[in-house]
Amino acid sequence: MCGITGWVDYTRDLTQAGQAIGAMTDTLALRGPDASGIWQHRHALLGHRRLAIIDLSGGVQPMTYRCASGEEITLVYTGEVYNHDALRERLRLAGHQFQTRSDTEVVLHAYLEWGEQCCEQLTGMFAFAVFDGRDGHFLLVRDRLGVKPLYYARHQQGVLFGSEIKAILAHPAFSRSLDVVGLVDALSLSRGTVRTALRGVDELPPGHRLSWRPNGQPKISRYWQLQRREHQDDLETTVQRTRELLGKALGEQLYADVPVCSLLSGGLDSTALTAMAQQRLGAAQGGKVNSFSVDFVGQAEQFQSDAFRPERDQPYALAAAEYIGSQHQTILIDNRELVADDARLAVYRANDSAATFGDVDTSLYLLFKAIRAHSTVAISGEAADEVFGGYAWFRDPEAVSASRFPWLSRMQLLQPGLINPEFNRLCDFAQYQDSCYHQALDRVEHLAGDSPQERRMRELCHMHLQRWLPILLDRKDRLSMAASLEVRVPFTDHELVEYVYNVPWAIKGKGGEEKWLLKQACAELLPPAVLQRRKSPYPTSANLAYEQFLRGRVRQLLEEAGSPVFQVIDRARLAAELQQPAGYFNSQLRRNNLETALALATWLREYRLTV
Repeated sequence: MCGITGWVDYTRDLTQAGQAIGAMTDTLALRGPDASGIWQHRHALLGHRRLAIIDLSGGVQPMTYRCASGEEITLVYTGEVYNHDALRERLRLAGHQFQTRSDTEVVLHAYLEWGEQCCEQLTGMFAFAVFDGRDGHFLLVRDRLGVKPLYYARHQQGVLFGSEIKAILAHPAFSRSLDVVGLVDALSLSRGTVRTALRGVDELPPGHRLSWRPNGQPKISRYWQLQRREHQDDLETTVQRTRELLGKALGEQLYADVPVCSLLSGGLDSTALTAMAQQRLGAAQGGKVNSFSVDFVGQAEQFQSDAFRPERDQPYALAAAEYIGSQHQTILIDNRELVADDARLAVYRANDSAATFGDVDTSLYLLFKAIRAHSTVAISGEAADEVFGGYAWFRDPEAVSASRFPWLSRMQLLQPGLINPEFNRLCDFAQYQDSCYHQALDRVEHLAGDSPQERRMRELCHMHLQRWLPILLDRKDRLSMAASLEVRVPFTDHELVEYVYNVPWAIKGKGGEEKWLLKQACAELLPPAVLQRRKSPYPTSANLAYEQFLRGRVRQLLEEAGSPVFQVIDRARLAAELQQPAGYFNSQLRRNNLETALALATWLREYRLTV
């Protein structure tokens, strides 16, 4: 896992621009604390920061292949290609020779063999750039589900790119300004555009590549998408095939030359993966997998159950660890850590965005920092709810039938009523959400024989995989990389996603049961309490002192006469929020308005932006 950046321009000599690529590369130091490298060409500069995971002494980047004629083909790459061993053997049979065990070298030789179609051969999470000195071909590629981020921007006659937006902003001649559409897209949880909140900086969509050659224009093409196919397997075969695909994905993702651990919340998804990991580790080495969960000091006494979070994680995490036999550790977070300026600012800077989930983000970052003291790689159950339809709103008739994204029934970063009316005239926040929803509907394929219910649930599953999951994957990547921790997500394996996507809803959620298919596939691995547990999101602090902290910070913000945040958020309506009684904001859903206001104000200040 690493960070990549670069600058390509066919119209100028870049060999004297080392200072620019150095500054861009330095912004990614947390993504790659182990090594740094820069490659220079007349028309291309490539930068890399490395977090060493596989072949620690090899795999140095940028990695270059020198042709017999003297031209160089150079790669910068981040992520993991899990089928690199099998690909290496295929490429050896085709005549390629290898100097390392790294997956980086496999990706480079895959490009030499298959050109820009090489991405179709790769299984994993990845983003990479290739500059081909033979003909000047420049290629950017992002993995199918978008586990690894990748951004680019046209700059004069060239292209800048980076794993994070801050790498592009570090270019001394790049002019930063706010993109209203990108900002609204992020705050509305719509994912309806490739534009970011920084004007001119776009996200390369998941499953896409950007190809550019001299005397041409950059071309973006899709190499993978969800496709609707007839499901042929019977019930028993479907369960068996799901178990096999998940086991295969996890087995591939446990490979590393550094310690690998598991995130264990005590929910179905993380418990299943931890149990599988323990089985494999125990069989291979006779050892125990290290597992981690998070909790807050005083949470047992302060927690209040609601429909969104019906139960605490911690009792289930401990019971699951005992049942599985993992070596478990609970990371306890005190309120002082949660409200500390350095932690909150680290999260804002990691996100490169005003979008925030508040204390959920801060505690996740602190959890990752604590885990990094023990391990370099962690396995996460992220994406299971999107793949298997695990959220409560999948079984809520009102949310299912509503003409809007279903997650908006439970989760909004900013209520439309808090938008400054003048700003809303520019963007129409609610209209934007509605437009993006109908755009998402239009992209879903159906089969002629699909029933109305099957069509509707297919639409919801597609929206979650294409619009909601990228938001969560981006959060996971940003916060883990800010702690220099690689987090792997087996449920995003594209073969598993493709298979389960086409399983009828009558099997996925058989009898109205939450994630019935996944439960059946993993039943023999899990304790009964976990199998029967209702879905509960990542925990949030129930400490009233955290609510008091938020109220105090918002009062300070309201006293700032010239803050640009009030060009977006209505000052009077935000002030009215504070009239709610004590305890009202002791819930993540209710406190999101306050959290977003504070995050937006900090982001505008830190990134020197005005509306």
